Amino acid sequence: MTTPASVTLSPDARLPLLVVVLGVALLPLPLSPWPTVVVVLFGVFLLIQTASLRLEFEERALIVWQNSRELRRFPYDQWLTWRLFAPWLPGLFYFRETQSIHFLPILFSPKELRDQLELRVGALEVPKPAGE
Repeated sequence: MTTPASVTLSPDARLPLLVVVLGVALLPLPLSPWPTVVVVLFGVFLLIQTASLRLEFEERALIVWQNSRELRRFPYDQWLTWRLFAPWLPGLFYFRETQSIHFLPILFSPKELRDQLELRVGALEVPKPAGE
């Protein structure tokens, strides 16, 4: 099977929208409106990130783009492990390099993300603990 030279993941706004809905659901709390304001603002921040960030899987590295500007490059040969937490929400994407650990909210298609991770660095996936 041939690996495509480069794949850019599609954005997925489910997580930011879920956070905004959660924030609105906090309105009945006694401290209202502050919990709602904080959570909704965080959801809006995530929504802006969903619109502006892109993950590109290329032949040798994962590249993070923001508005057509390269932010960071993560070479696969530096990766030690990766895992997706609650991808059905979508949740968090964790990966560890030789020098650092990264947690990213899944603001992209979880299926495309998993497919590309399995294709490019599949052997490094951390298995789920029993019962999860």
